[in-house]
Amino acid sequence: MAAYSFGWCEAGGAPAVASGGKGVRQALAVLGAEAAGAPERAGVAAAVAVELVHTFSLLHDDIMDGDGDRRGRPTVWKAYGTGPAVLAGDALFALAVETLAAEPGGARAVRTLSVALGDLVRGQADDLLFADRPWTGPERVRPEEYRAMAEHKTGALLGCAAALGAVLGGAGSGTAAALDRAGRHLGVAFQIVDDVLGIWGDPRVTGKPVHGDLRERKKTFPVLVALGSPRGGRIADLLDSGDAPETAATLIEEAGGRSVALAEARRHITAVETALSDVPSTTRAAGELRSLLGYLVRRDV
Repeated sequence: MAAYSFGWCEAGGAPAVASGGKGVRQALAVLGAEAAGAPERAGVAAAVAVELVHTFSLLHDDIMDGDGDRRGRPTVWKAYGTGPAVLAGDALFALAVETLAAEPGGARAVRTLSVALGDLVRGQADDLLFADRPWTGPERVRPEEYRAMAEHKTGALLGCAAALGAVLGGAGSGTAAALDRAGRHLGVAFQIVDDVLGIWGDPRVTGKPVHGDLRERKKTFPVLVALGSPRGGRIADLLDSGDAPETAATLIEEAGGRSVALAEARRHITAVETALSDVPSTTRAAGELRSLLGYLVRRDV
């Protein structure tokens, strides 16, 4: 099941060509070690641990969301059953902790991972609760609540990846904290850009159907911004009915949803740069981190 979740085999064990993924968290971990002045290899255990935790979170996330497909094939719970998939995720998490604990400085690294995991769970819980809240009225989801959710659900593990590499590379608390902040702001920016692409992105680039997030009635950042405008009632009616996603997308854009979302993403990109200014500027890793983070959020929006 673990090999299947990484794309290394088909259900039952037949060999498969792995999709590979972007390798973002692994890269952040290695660059975090370099930012601490350590060799790249010092960040390898951190890279392994965060990827194990990320995959563990996806296995459980797919179950909670009822998603039957991931990357073009059945999710682990669909292929093997809910109980086995939960246990597979738990095993990956346990292995991540073991991987860090075995390293010099492992106790500090495990504490860093534990904080990130607590935030990740909190963000996932908030995301689940958002689905049951109304589109409008005093109980509606506010953009500031969404920012906090995105930082926890997406940003915590990105920040943890960079910070873990630095911790295992022997960095001081200031450098590790700066890298963690950078990753958290990156997570918010990345999530908001992803939200924009989920409504207006080119399906040939995103691999998702046009207006897909609207059809799924997701409470994304552009939608939440637009719902707070005078057009919010009309937008909410369209989202409730599931009719005319094209009209809803137009109204959301006219209400400022797209422009405000992109401005918010840019604000967090600036915050990433500010955080990285506290990372020793003499290291090659700082420049590479800026290039990587910029690549992630400056997509075709």
